Amino acid sequence: MKDTIKFDAHGLVPAIIQDAQSGQVLMLAYMNEESLDKTLASGRTWFYSRSRQKLWMKGESSGNVQKVKQILYDCDADTLLIKVEQTGVACHTGHYSCFYRDSTGQEVENQLFDPKEIYSSASNRGILIELYNLIRERKEQLPEGSYTSYLFSKGIDKILKKVGEENAEVIIAAKNDSKSELIYETSDLVYHLLVLLVERGIGPDDIFNELALRRR
Repeated sequence: MKDTIKFDAHGLVPAIIQDAQSGQVLMLAYMNEESLDKTLASGRTWFYSRSRQKLWMKGESSGNVQKVKQILYDCDADTLLIKVEQTGVACHTGHYSCFYRDSTGQEVENQLFDPKEIYSSASNRGILIELYNLIRERKEQLPEGSYTSYLFSKGIDKILKKVGEENAEVIIAAKNDSKSELIYETSDLVYHLLVLLVERGIGPDDIFNELALRRR
């Protein structure tokens, strides 16, 4: 692919970064041949900074890395479209996407839910997305010794059985009037629900958007 790409006079090509799951455009950056090579080799996005004139990996300091899922190029072969699995937020301002302002300068979010709250790396709420992505990786790779791999290997009936069991445990914990027990059992239930969502190809965004629609 690299031999097909038409780099400009400065040896650069624009790269549009898109959330592979939701389709939201996250950012625009530039790549040269070396950063494209590193991206292809590592599976993480690397760019060339025109201001600093150096290579940089997205998330190297913030931890908000981008796992590459697919790289496409346009009909003229002079623009890249990179679909990624975003950890944390994409924008240095703390917004999930760099495109958070409309033509009037008003700050808006392009999703029904607020990505600053859901995905913020400064908040433990981001653990929900991190856990979902980890579970999805477990399904793809099925590493030995993993409980998550075991659930997927047993199939939907086993997963549903565990969701039912954990739901009952939550009810019992609530009846026992123990906050610590309820927190523990709820965490188990959330984990198994995420396993079920992955099994059925449903992402957290789908749930967040449904909840936002109900709120409205």
